[in-house]
Amino acid sequence: MKKQSFFRSVCALAVPVALQSMLQASFGVVDQVMIGQLGGMEVAAVGLAGKFTGIYNVVVSAVGAVAGIMISQYMGQKNAAETRRSMVLNLRVCLILAVLFTLVGAAAPYKVMGLYINDRATAETAGRYLLIVSGTFLPAAGVTILSTQLRCMEKASFPLYAGFASAAVNTGLNWILIFGKLGAPALGVTGAALATLISQLVYFAVIFVMYLKFRERAEIAPAGPFAWKQYLCMLLPLLISEFMWVLGENVYAGIYGHLGTDASAAMTLTNPVQSLAIGALCGLSQAAAILIGKRLGDGDRETAYREAKKLLFYGLAGSLLLSAVIFFISPWYVRIYKVEAGIRELTVQILAAYSAVMPFKVLNMIIGSGILRSGGKTTYVMAIDLIGTWLFGVPLGLVTAFVLQWPIPMVYLTLSMEECVRFAVSLVVFRRRGWMNQLKA
Repeated sequence: MKKQSFFRSVCALAVPVALQSMLQASFGVVDQVMIGQLGGMEVAAVGLAGKFTGIYNVVVSAVGAVAGIMISQYMGQKNAAETRRSMVLNLRVCLILAVLFTLVGAAAPYKVMGLYINDRATAETAGRYLLIVSGTFLPAAGVTILSTQLRCMEKASFPLYAGFASAAVNTGLNWILIFGKLGAPALGVTGAALATLISQLVYFAVIFVMYLKFRERAEIAPAGPFAWKQYLCMLLPLLISEFMWVLGENVYAGIYGHLGTDASAAMTLTNPVQSLAIGALCGLSQAAAILIGKRLGDGDRETAYREAKKLLFYGLAGSLLLSAVIFFISPWYVRIYKVEAGIRELTVQILAAYSAVMPFKVLNMIIGSGILRSGGKTTYVMAIDLIGTWLFGVPLGLVTAFVLQWPIPMVYLTLSMEECVRFAVSLVVFRRRGWMNQLKA
């Protein structure tokens, strides 16, 4: 591709994904503000329930990542049979995971939430929320794989449309069900959970209709024997990597929770900002996985390497700009919440720490979740994530919180140094080019 053509291709994939993520995050800000009217305990409860659902989301996204690797590479090879089989197989894996997580979330929500925080009232509120939100796992599985398929087909704008419909429904129902508007009962946190469930069902319904409209209808020759070893060598390291990473994030949540409800609430209030910032640039990661994957599938290694470096540069420039914006707007952002002054102050301090490490988070997202995965050698990503989270992040968090007893902003900044370690290791792996692999059909 020529330079201008590559930039247009990046924008065609990255912009819809970024807009979708930012849209979801912006509606999430509105939702968070609504829940924030109920008090600090309710904010903390919803945030803690989100940590468990985050485990599911990350594990299923790992399967979606494998689907993206396979679909993009087989599209690069112009192998329609393997492309279709890749989508169907990964959808089945996602549905199995969805059933397992639904059973855990529905059968023992209060016990699960009790692992995150000692405060009984907060744990019970979080449990009520999780019980209902567990119903979103099955439709979310379908959304993950169908969105991946559409993006690899370069129909990235259609998941954006579905996301807009879902977010609009979620926000409207939150307003109605949390506060009891339009004659509905005021259900508080329970209303927020119901709104999330209904909006996820809408999301799946819309994206499924779009997939049916654009799917390949031509007759395709049967695929040959499936390369199970190759598939498992991609899937298992990613599942381990994502599960261990999100488990680490849940350890962090446990650390924050045991530092007190104010600390946990402050961390929860930073989530919409973090989601907006990462969402603004996450499209570069998706573009990397698809575009670099197609290059590798076509056997063009040199162009793949050159374009990967361009994507890293785009990510660095964008992240530096957004970091500055976050740092300066955080004092105004916290004023929209009706929470205690101490929680607001903690939130501003945490966002200052976040703005310092955000460029490394973005670069790790692009190089780890996009570039290094595109060749299918996911053991590299697993090793890097395990080193960053479990050799650096978790130990630093435990020591600073419980031994040194530092305040939460310093704890967060110190454990976030894992991002610097992860990027340094990723850069070495990237330059050695061992990740550049073409999948076998």
